[in-house]
Amino acid sequence: MSNVSNVSFRIDSDLKMKADKLFDELGMSMTTAFNIFLRQSVREGCIPFEVTTRINPNAETIAAILEARQLMSNPDAMSYSVEDALKELKA
Repeated sequence: MSNVSNVSFRIDSDLKMKADKLFDELGMSMTTAFNIFLRQSVREGCIPFEVTTRINPNAETIAAILEARQLMSNPDAMSYSVEDALKELKA
């Protein structure tokens, strides 16, 4: 048998349960999943996925973005300069 080390860490119980379920559906254990992650990290010399502080927009924000895009592409939509918009807001 190869040289093996044990690793121990704490994880949120709900997250562990969801991860166990996912890995089981994929036909592997959590140990196998972590070994895949570690091997890929070493192979690529980085974390093998993007790590970011960006937060995906919620449904309300997505709807607002889509509405803004529609308004931008509508030549009949009203438009304001910054000054006019501020006047309108203060009125």
